[in-house]
Amino acid sequence: MDSEPDQTPFAAVSAQTSKLQRQYQALLDKSTPFVLYRWVGTGAFLGLFFLRVFFAQGWYIVAYALGIYLLNLFLAFLQPKFDPSNDMLDNEMEDGSAGGLPTKHDEEFRPFIRRLPEFKFWHEATRAVTIAFVCSWFELFNVPVFWPVLVMYWIILFVLTMRKQIQHMIKYRYVPFSFGKAKYGKRGSAS
Repeated sequence: MDSEPDQTPFAAVSAQTSKLQRQYQALLDKSTPFVLYRWVGTGAFLGLFFLRVFFAQGWYIVAYALGIYLLNLFLAFLQPKFDPSNDMLDNEMEDGSAGGLPTKHDEEFRPFIRRLPEFKFWHEATRAVTIAFVCSWFELFNVPVFWPVLVMYWIILFVLTMRKQIQHMIKYRYVPFSFGKAKYGKRGSAS
């Protein structure tokens, strides 16, 4: 006689799904420190997708949707988690004074925390490119459109949103990148 009870089909599928999710998460955890390699892989996959669209002469609407989604992710990557413009509105409503990022030495230092961290940005971008690549193999998603209009509209959208984002960065004095900033390290002990 069996000592363990029989598994239902649902329990077996659930166990396999859970096992696959753990393996996928372990793979993601192992890839975390390799930022450059992750982005190079995503860029190569994105290039492969664009080659597919170019040579197949179709699926422009899928490429456009991917471009809009990647632009949305990039903007979330550039924005601070705690938006100073929202803080200013909150402060004005509470006490009537204008708030902002610290500009003097006696004010509190608040580090730049992204609304969308780099790893999540990479993961969502890679997932989106994968979905777009899969969609490019189905005729259902090959909607006939005049692609130059989509390209021009995307360029205009990119320029306008980036201009607005740069103005926001200048107004509230934050830089979302770490290069060009002062780096503080250990100094040699004073003798």
